[in-house]
Amino acid sequence: MNIESKIKEFTDQLNQFAYEYYTLDEPSVEDSEYDRLYHELVKLEQENPQLVRADSPTHRTGGVILDGFVKFRHPYNLYSLGDVFSREELSLWEERVRKEIVNPEYICELKIDGLSLSLYYENGLLVTAATRGDGTTGENITENVKRIKDVPLKLKEAIDIVVRGEAYLPRQNFAKLNAERELAGAAPFANPRNAAAGTLRQLDTKIVAKRGLATFLYQEASPATNDTQEEVLEYFEELGFQVNPERKFARNLDEIWEFIEEATRLRDELPYDIDGVVIKVNNLAEQEELGFTVKAPRWAIAYKFPAEQAETEILSVDWTVGRTGVVTPTANMTPVLLAQTTVARATLHNVDYIQEKDIRNHDKVMIYKAGDIIPKVGKVLLEKRKPAKHLRKTHRANKYVWTRFGRRSVEKGLVFSKREDNRVKIPTQCPECDSDLIHFEDEVALRCVNPLCPAQIREKLIHFASRDAMNIVGLGPSVISQLFDKKLVTDVADLYQLTVEDLLTLDKVKETLAQKIVSAIAQSRENSAEKLLFGLGIRHVGGKAAKLLLERFANLRALSQASEEEISEIPSLGGVIATAVVSYFETAGAKTLLDELENAGLNFAYLGAVNVEGILSGKTVVLTGKLTTLKRKEAKEKLEALGANVSGSVSKKTDLVVAGEEAGSKLTKAQDLGIEIWSEQDLLDL
Repeated sequence: MNIESKIKEFTDQLNQFAYEYYTLDEPSVEDSEYDRLYHELVKLEQENPQLVRADSPTHRTGGVILDGFVKFRHPYNLYSLGDVFSREELSLWEERVRKEIVNPEYICELKIDGLSLSLYYENGLLVTAATRGDGTTGENITENVKRIKDVPLKLKEAIDIVVRGEAYLPRQNFAKLNAERELAGAAPFANPRNAAAGTLRQLDTKIVAKRGLATFLYQEASPATNDTQEEVLEYFEELGFQVNPERKFARNLDEIWEFIEEATRLRDELPYDIDGVVIKVNNLAEQEELGFTVKAPRWAIAYKFPAEQAETEILSVDWTVGRTGVVTPTANMTPVLLAQTTVARATLHNVDYIQEKDIRNHDKVMIYKAGDIIPKVGKVLLEKRKPAKHLRKTHRANKYVWTRFGRRSVEKGLVFSKREDNRVKIPTQCPECDSDLIHFEDEVALRCVNPLCPAQIREKLIHFASRDAMNIVGLGPSVISQLFDKKLVTDVADLYQLTVEDLLTLDKVKETLAQKIVSAIAQSRENSAEKLLFGLGIRHVGGKAAKLLLERFANLRALSQASEEEISEIPSLGGVIATAVVSYFETAGAKTLLDELENAGLNFAYLGAVNVEGILSGKTVVLTGKLTTLKRKEAKEKLEALGANVSGSVSKKTDLVVAGEEAGSKLTKAQDLGIEIWSEQDLLDL
């Protein structure tokens, strides 16, 4: 046997042993045998580096120092899930599903508390691993993911596939890691999720290999070849992926709730953290029929476990102005440990929230973290509220003392009472510009409508430069506040006139940082236009909506001239967004700003795949079977360039099926439904 054949044999054997150990939990050899074979492979690779295979298990040991992480644009959008926090909210979601689907069936899975990953395989080999990011663009973390031992470097089948899952740190490994950090004098991680996220952002792959991350894979992001989510998970296991065994098939809300109750009981016994249960419509064709909102799939929901609570005292309330003029109250509280972090501030939402809960200064309250992230005030502990007091002031000493009596005038012998009032004072003027605040009938928020309010301008600048918008690195809140206070910028267009000299006038900004900011500003000119649209801060237009708008209109100028009717035709976007967009671009200020940004050289074009009017415009197309000339990704891109919406499942809404070799149940279903069938050659001819 020659050297190359030996390396292949050892690699295949070791990968099979790893699959049996990590995925099947059925090791077929002793650790000593694995180690012996592994060291033989290492020796052969060192002597013949040109023969090292891409799927070699020696890649898992680390030893690479990365320069950083590059951006990775996902070919398939990765949506986040909507949340519910009670059986009542879950019931409402299930009722909406039943309005669209007759007798739906569900699959319930544990919601792993880790970091979302997307894995890309070509011909069965792992080529890219990326973070979810904003769902459109993430970071390429391939080298680090290769150090997670249960991630297969080579699948059992030589296929092209994109899978989603969660990377997490097992509780045992988390405890070991924190013990080591404390011995070394380093701060311990707050929780396993933070530790997993910090590990995957390490530039030293040896550290990643040492910490012992693990994964569970749960979704095919590329068009699926199976008919149900249950079949997808079974197929993943056959391919060599680690799939969570704790899942349940359900036919109704009662059966779903049984699994949630069981997961709640299991939660503390599991060797990993979970923060809820994910419920999905099982049939993939029905998933396709239900579709998506701008932010989340309609066919899935995440039930989140009740949040941890803690008691604290409200000390005072601050009122801050956001970029849309909304004035938001925030409670300052006695610091308290909540969900493994110290919390000293919590949102009070709006005036109605304060009044409904009768929240007052010095009240004892229960706080919790909504979705385990944002601290909120839940319940006021009325039984612990102190009774009202009276105040007495002596004229001679000029001091206030607490007493059960009123205040007495020593000279005249008269008694006056003054009751202490801890109610939160609702502002009538903007805390930044003193303009009158408006409480519109159709909303609960107080709002400052002064377009020149400095707080609004400052917040709009911060939003424009933020990571999800124009991503101007180095231009954070502190720098922007100084630029605004010094009148170096008054709107977002002014950012593109900044010089290094301007930035050097700011506190704590040195030459290196100034150069970095100017470079980042210049680079942001080339962003795809949906980033700019989101950065403008139009009400109701988030990142997903901005992308959908630019996919349809291709250019910011074209969008600015679109009608409400044209915008409302976009799937998942309704009349509220259409009205907001048209109203914004009709203002003189918006027209002037667009001219200034265009003159500053900003890109107004959408750089992704535009749904142009083509022969397949608006049609839903499904790819099935093996393609011999095109890769599936190439076929999808060609179809989308012709205006098609490429789906993973055949349903009554499917217009066309492109069938390759060995097409199976999808082709049969399409024939039964009378759907038009094309061959791969038909697509190539077109």
